[in-house]
Amino acid sequence: MDQYLDFEQPIYTRLEKIEELKKAVPPPKNLSKELNRLEVEAEKETKKIYKTLSPWQKVLVARHPNRPHTLDYFQNVFDGFEEFHGDRLGDDDHAIVGGFALLDKYPVVVIGHEKGRETSERVKRNFGMPHPSGFRKANRLMKLAEKFNLPVITLIDTPGAYPGVKAEYSGQHEAIAKSLEVMSDLRTPIINLVIGEGGSGGGFGIGLADTVAMLEYSIYSVASPEACASILWRTAKNAEQAAEALKLDAGNLSKLNIIDNVIEEPTGGAHRNHQETYSSVKKFFLAELMKLSKFPIEDLTAKRYEKFINIGV
Repeated sequence: MDQYLDFEQPIYTRLEKIEELKKAVPPPKNLSKELNRLEVEAEKETKKIYKTLSPWQKVLVARHPNRPHTLDYFQNVFDGFEEFHGDRLGDDDHAIVGGFALLDKYPVVVIGHEKGRETSERVKRNFGMPHPSGFRKANRLMKLAEKFNLPVITLIDTPGAYPGVKAEYSGQHEAIAKSLEVMSDLRTPIINLVIGEGGSGGGFGIGLADTVAMLEYSIYSVASPEACASILWRTAKNAEQAAEALKLDAGNLSKLNIIDNVIEEPTGGAHRNHQETYSSVKKFFLAELMKLSKFPIEDLTAKRYEKFINIGV
């Protein structure tokens, strides 16, 4: 069943009318003409609404339940994905998934956050919030990629690193810091894409890359709007105001030179057309892979470090 956000109501009112007409018995006169009119109206309304989304509305789109997840991209953008498990220290965090795959004919290592779909899977994956073992598993895969001279592709989609007591006792901050250290001088190309939410260190922990990109309606910030509002105003009710202040959307982050590329989404967002999104993402990954492969690894690591050390300067 399609799910829609409150501000999408005008779009779905027209789409529901289209479905009603298709099922009408007997079919009304001039059915084809009327369907065409409604489809054109729905397309225009969608473009109009999505052209003027507020920062908070972009947050809602980034969290849309029908938006493609990391495992969806692994299965539809890549071929032969083979998942690896465990951090080799006794734990296997299900909030971060990764393994080996083919991007067309090119072998790569892919890593990303996975939130899950159904309730049981979401609980199993901790709603995409990694424990320290998730970052350690990611680092294990990155080191394997370096050993075999394979590019690393990471996908970000998390509210943030898990803030629970167990995670803190297990060294959450150390695990994120260590992951950034590993990625800063990893001797292989790294491409990163924010596909949904990019929350705080939980996102950035696998986000230090040669190329950092975002899908058009994804978000990337130092904290979620709710967390930011709770800190500044002592209530999450000001989340919409916080979203405005955080400049967390792809357009603003591109202007601030925090990210390198913005991948355009289908009309109405990635949740409206998965296949078109997969095609755009695959095209982007291939182009970036070809571009990065032309540079000596010493140049890549030097530029990677320089890029991130100068953010905010």
